[in-house]
Amino acid sequence: MKAIRVHEFGGPEVMKLEEVADLTPGAGQVVVRLHAAGVNPVESYVRTGTYAMKPNLPYTPGNDGAGVIAAVGASVTRVKTGDRVYTSGALNGTYAEQALCLEAQVHPLPDNVSFEQGAAMGVAYGTAYRGLFQRGDAKSGETVLVHGASGGVGTAAVQQARAAGITVIGTAGSDAGLKLVKEQGAHHVLNHASEGYLDELMKLTEGRGVDVILEMLANKNLGKDLTVLAKKGRVVVIGSRGPVEINPRDAMGREADIRGLTLFATSEAEARQMHAALIAGLENGTLRPVIAQKIPLSEAARAHVEIMKHSGALGKIVLVT
Repeated sequence: MKAIRVHEFGGPEVMKLEEVADLTPGAGQVVVRLHAAGVNPVESYVRTGTYAMKPNLPYTPGNDGAGVIAAVGASVTRVKTGDRVYTSGALNGTYAEQALCLEAQVHPLPDNVSFEQGAAMGVAYGTAYRGLFQRGDAKSGETVLVHGASGGVGTAAVQQARAAGITVIGTAGSDAGLKLVKEQGAHHVLNHASEGYLDELMKLTEGRGVDVILEMLANKNLGKDLTVLAKKGRVVVIGSRGPVEINPRDAMGREADIRGLTLFATSEAEARQMHAALIAGLENGTLRPVIAQKIPLSEAARAHVEIMKHSGALGKIVLVT
């Protein structure tokens, strides 16, 4: 099979397409013939060798994918050869034509969902679910600000919050982004590139503020986020590219919380809950991943360049095999 291999840490150019041996499942494992793989910013951080998690070289990047079960190992009972699945994690990486996964890492992909959309599920939709419900404790009737709502995690959060009966305010930095966020179900959209957009948020909430903020760029926004929270409000930090200065009094007066998030800390019980909700959303049509670009597996380096542009993201980038 063909797979992207990284033999040294560095820039996007260190990712090379190579021919490697086909995979064989062990007990409790399955092999997925991948048709698409999701591309996530964390994979570009890992590739540089500067991330907290540093894999042994050489390795194949990637956590997310979608395809068909090609082989199953002993004691596998939940899936069978030929089943359509999406992966949330893999033992060997997903930038490849095949992925070796634990049985618990694969989940049913409904027939009405494309492989490209399935490849967008794991990290993006898992992070959004964890941010909203497991870390943010968002509830029906509350109001959430998705701060950076046009990317993969952002669009996932908008869809999930809207389906749960939560009032959604989403921000983007371009007309195209604002249009996309509105299309995904946001009740209100704001341009975070415009001065005074948080004043507009306070008007929309009649001065009350929002109950939950999902923050994709905390190093820029966290200090201001604390000023637009409602009483007992929660900011969930999903992404940050450096330090930030805040005024603790903005949290004290509101008895507000700042909560960190990492998908890698999800427990087995939380993962079961998460994927049960995500699969139900795919089945009933409330969740529909937005695919920004489909890039051939051989051009994985270009995908990493694109994913790190940050500004103007409109959905999810996937690699297709």
